Amino acid sequence: MNIIYTAKSIGTKEYIPVKSYGLEVAERILKGNGTYNEPYEYEISVTNNGVSDWTGIFHMEICEKRHEPQIFMPAFMYSRNRGDTPAEGMRMYPRLSDEFDRPRSPYFKVRGDRLSHPAAIMYDNGKMMGISASPYWTLHNNEKRDITGREYEFYRYAGYSCNLNAKTDGEDAYCSVGYTLGYENSPWLFIDSQTVVKEPFDEKNCFVIKAGETVKFKVYIYEFNTDNITDINRIIENTYYRYHEPHKQKTTIKEAVRDIAGAIYEDAWIEADKCYSLFVFDTDNEQERFRKLGSVSWTNGLSVAVPVLMSAVRLNNESMKEQALTCINNIIRNCMNESSSLPYDAYSDGRWSVHGWWYNGMKTGGHCGYLTGQAVYYVLKAYEYMKKYCDKEYKEWLTFAKKIIDRTETAKNSDGEYPYILSEKTGAGLEYDSFGSVWCMTAAAYYMQLTKDYSYLEGVKKSEKHYYDDYVKKCVCYGGPMDISKGVDSEGILAYIRAVKFIHQITKDDIYLKHMKDGAEYEFTFKFCYATPVKIPPLSKTGWSGCGGSVTSVVNPHIHPMSSTVVDELLYYAEHTGDEYINERIKDMLLWGCQTYNHYDKEYDYGKRGWMSERYCYCEGLLTEKYPDGSPASTWFALMPWAGASIIEGMTGDIWDRLDKNS
Repeated sequence: MNIIYTAKSIGTKEYIPVKSYGLEVAERILKGNGTYNEPYEYEISVTNNGVSDWTGIFHMEICEKRHEPQIFMPAFMYSRNRGDTPAEGMRMYPRLSDEFDRPRSPYFKVRGDRLSHPAAIMYDNGKMMGISASPYWTLHNNEKRDITGREYEFYRYAGYSCNLNAKTDGEDAYCSVGYTLGYENSPWLFIDSQTVVKEPFDEKNCFVIKAGETVKFKVYIYEFNTDNITDINRIIENTYYRYHEPHKQKTTIKEAVRDIAGAIYEDAWIEADKCYSLFVFDTDNEQERFRKLGSVSWTNGLSVAVPVLMSAVRLNNESMKEQALTCINNIIRNCMNESSSLPYDAYSDGRWSVHGWWYNGMKTGGHCGYLTGQAVYYVLKAYEYMKKYCDKEYKEWLTFAKKIIDRTETAKNSDGEYPYILSEKTGAGLEYDSFGSVWCMTAAAYYMQLTKDYSYLEGVKKSEKHYYDDYVKKCVCYGGPMDISKGVDSEGILAYIRAVKFIHQITKDDIYLKHMKDGAEYEFTFKFCYATPVKIPPLSKTGWSGCGGSVTSVVNPHIHPMSSTVVDELLYYAEHTGDEYINERIKDMLLWGCQTYNHYDKEYDYGKRGWMSERYCYCEGLLTEKYPDGSPASTWFALMPWAGASIIEGMTGDIWDRLDKNS
């Protein structure tokens, strides 16, 4: 391992050795052996020996000889972010490649808050290396401190880097990951998948070291041999405990369910369509109030109705329950495409079709495996819930589910992978190469667990092995939601976590607990471990924290609540293993859900009590919403029922039964 120190001053373009600026670096190892639980703890001192203040970016890289490097920067870079696959038609997001052709680049530098955990990791030739350090700096009496001084005045973001072609003094090819004082978004700042800009390098990015001043900070460096890429999760866990900033509880779980479910029930229901609106805007104009964009699930439909049903049962709210049942039954009775034996994806202007709001972003038209499997899953969840808590069995829901499962099981390819897109005419598989269609496996596994009909078991086990070996074990799961052009995401894994729980319940084989943990920890790489210092309202003024919320994908850099749906599954794993780390993550998820919605009217500058959107901008990404004066807003100003439904789904399952009366 080589450590290289370079810097770039304001007004210059290239990084050069720090001594060229009169900066002197001293390093010493305080403790550690480089393993994931005892990394080398370095103390780095940077002294400005010049006669004037230095303003720029200081860059520290750890470099290793290059073979086939895979880079992991949590919530930002996963191996190459598919930079080694065809880019034609892909949405714009960072893709690591030897080629330099936007959005591809051999290197990336990002502001510290773009990563969910302050660590940059590389795996190459059986060796794991990583660097972790404070994501931002503070001031106290003009003394600069890293995040350990978090109670003081915010000073500057730090940054992280990766490079396939790092420069060293030798002739060998090197790769690197690094840490910066100050930051750059280089070579581009990805605001969203349509807005990619060359960011100007100016003083807001820079770190200042005064003449004669010495700045000290700690860096944690990992260096160990392993055959398992999933060991990045051990570095993530170690980083989590070092930088974790838990929430202060803002309300109770039961109060959160009452607030959020009540808002969806009262403000989002469209009686004429027997469904919920995707957006509800804070206006008295009825024509502008709703943006329907109906779908069978995912961003609407069953993913809203079933959690509302669960909440209604828990809250003993009969009219809320009837509303949710009306939506569920309306979908089940009308959405089926008899030609394909699959449910239509979308509803608009009185008819069902496969032309959802995402349709024009697809390469191939047809039924989406992601939506198909998820819809069946939610039907089965409603069935189980009504039978368990209301002693009412909807056998026609099982019939609906089985018809679809029979079709998706026969549409798998020889690897056991379910189709990404299925034919509207026949239900045949048209396109594969997507982790998101694991929802179909989840549906089949859930059906078996409920009915004890194990006729799908061998096929499901084969599919699970394929998804684990080709996606989960490599820590690169791509192709979940349809709006990210098969980018790397955190959504599809939520289906996998559910599926392996059901398979474990059926088989009692502990290999599925291991797979469940690997799946959960992949999702955790998207889940913030600390309180991001958001500087844009309304998040900057509400006490909002990103800790426990998950970034949706490397394409859409915002925190949204879908990961809050798997509380029960993680609880199942923790109860079977006694894993305290999983328990800590569960607490983060629940507390994040308790604080991330309106606790009173217009707390987030819009809407009523219980309203919440899906978009929480923790960094510079997706800052596209505007206040009336044109200034940026860090959330969407709309109630989005599926988002709130994700929170209450996680709170009204088995975890509810474990709450005491005062929780």
